[in-house]
Amino acid sequence: MEKNWILVEKYLINFLQNEVYKTSLKKAVIGLSGGIDSAIVAVLAKKAFNENLLAVMMPSQFSSESSINDAKELADKFSIKYEIISIENILESYFENYEDKLRVGNFSARARMNILYDISAKEEALVIGTSNKSELLLGYGTAFGDLASAINPIGDLYKSEIFDFAKYLNLPDSIINKPPSADLYEGQSDESELGFSYNDIDRFLKLYIDDRVKIETIKKIGFDENLIDMAVKKIYQNQFKRKPPIIAKLTDRTINQDFLYPRDIKL
Repeated sequence: MEKNWILVEKYLINFLQNEVYKTSLKKAVIGLSGGIDSAIVAVLAKKAFNENLLAVMMPSQFSSESSINDAKELADKFSIKYEIISIENILESYFENYEDKLRVGNFSARARMNILYDISAKEEALVIGTSNKSELLLGYGTAFGDLASAINPIGDLYKSEIFDFAKYLNLPDSIINKPPSADLYEGQSDESELGFSYNDIDRFLKLYIDDRVKIETIKKIGFDENLIDMAVKKIYQNQFKRKPPIIAKLTDRTINQDFLYPRDIKL
């Protein structure tokens, strides 16, 4: 069912304001990559916090020129304050070569999040997340990297819905029309790595996760069994990315098991 984007926008702006202000902070910081997810969050956060939002662009030697240009175009269009901090020297100081693309990509994502959290301390701001529901369910992201944040306004929106929301928010066509990519290395494509389009993946996820339809029933509908196997495997294998660290239970009140106060509890 098509979402009412006017209501979604209002709700998410209120969500951002409520969750940031209840911490006694007034500012927010996000990583702006030139991709569609961070672009949507940046626009929502701009509407929520105005000049109290800082977007940070963190290119590496593997980032495409279009990514930084697209991020600048968005920032200029919506008057978003931004900084550019290259992580090229960080990668050069650690890696002797860049043959293992997965390691380099994960390291890059964590380096960027380290920078965001350091800036958040300096600015007394909260780090806003930019991972969508498809990525979170599939574990398609880096633990303590791009999956990290204090709050996330788009984590319950599937990637296929993100494109519709972006059109409603009037994001630049350069961002809406380019293939989804984490931009971790030249030519990297999300859908190529996953092996299927987000539209097909999300159709399955909505049935399996939201509607709780059994796998046998979904197969009868005519879904590609390779897609089903890939998605189910990733959902279960990457459950650890969606949970806080598991603590060995030695007492009657173990944190995250028995000691479960709400995150915003007050004295």
